[in-house]
Amino acid sequence: MQEDITVYVENEAGERIAVPVPTDMGLSLMEALKANEFDIMATCGGMALCATCHVELIEAPELPEASDDEMYMLENLPNLTDGSRLSCQIKVTPELDGTVLRLMANH
Repeated sequence: MQEDITVYVENEAGERIAVPVPTDMGLSLMEALKANEFDIMATCGGMALCATCHVELIEAPELPEASDDEMYMLENLPNLTDGSRLSCQIKVTPELDGTVLRLMANH
């Protein structure tokens, strides 16, 4: 069984906060961040309908491409970056170990 992985959340000062995340619970990245008390609204509950879980992936593995629904939501964001994703659409897997991200939805 895979141990927890570590995801890093970079704050506005550039400091990286280590977040332990289990890989055996089928969580999305959004659920893992909420469970660790990060300020993510996730208004739609993970359905890719609101973009309130928008993150910017700074250092991340190659992920599956965003779905059409996710791309539609991202394309309408004023603060879209090349690393933008909806954290509700990223499943936690061992490959995410060491990923660095910024929370973008509340900025």
